[in-house]
Amino acid sequence: MPPADPIAETGIAAHAMAAGPVVGAAPVAAAVPVMAAVGAGAGAGADPGGGQGVDPDAGQGADSDARPGAARDLAGVASDTAAELDGVDGLDRIAAWSPADTPAGRFHLVPARIERDLALISRWMNDPAAAEFWELAGAQEVTRDHLRAQLAGDGRSVPCLGLLEGAPMSYWEIYRADLDPLARHYPARPHDTGVHLLLGGVADRGRGLGGLLLRAVADLVLAQRPSCARVIAEPDIRNTPSIAAFLTAGFRFSAEVDLTAKRAALMIRDRHLQHLL
Repeated sequence: MPPADPIAETGIAAHAMAAGPVVGAAPVAAAVPVMAAVGAGAGAGADPGGGQGVDPDAGQGADSDARPGAARDLAGVASDTAAELDGVDGLDRIAAWSPADTPAGRFHLVPARIERDLALISRWMNDPAAAEFWELAGAQEVTRDHLRAQLAGDGRSVPCLGLLEGAPMSYWEIYRADLDPLARHYPARPHDTGVHLLLGGVADRGRGLGGLLLRAVADLVLAQRPSCARVIAEPDIRNTPSIAAFLTAGFRFSAEVDLTAKRAALMIRDRHLQHLL
């Protein structure tokens, strides 16, 4: 069994569970912001691998017109993904990861493409609930620059759309936490992988999807990245609904850490506890 985490754990769980709907998790400032939308956000306080966003269980947020029936052509997503398989990233080729079957339906992470996805992601980022944590509200150029910084990088942070039953409904950032500024704030291990999530539509918040999808994505990371023993997140410590969603997803609270622009809850999902939590 891996050595115990050197950071002492505290009793934040009870406090987190008392909060309402989650809004999102934001990334640590210093590189490209990333977020765990469920309750973490990619905002000013997150490490580049971190992310800010709207908590997945939050009751407010962006429009829900990205669901089936919305005026958006998704026909090219599958072919775009196929074309991306030749790309290289530092996360074991996310574009090749298989979809996951969840109680809510089939979920698929698809690497974001600026020309295809910018308008949708920018609209989500301009939702007040998301903007509070991600700090990417404004003209599309703001979100474009955030995406481009990751896509033009060395593959240590990959922005993705989350598709549920084929419809885009969430924004994710999967990143190498061990190569992120976040690693300066905790005892990082090789190949620690971070997640940030933003649930885009109001209809997808406040009904438990955040915790459900965080669990599914953490399971995907551990299944697709054999070298990774832990999935990491750093939601704002004030975002108790987000923290509650991570706890529901099998993460444990490890410590409070002071990041560049926020005090965060360090959340960890361990491979060796995967089937126990």
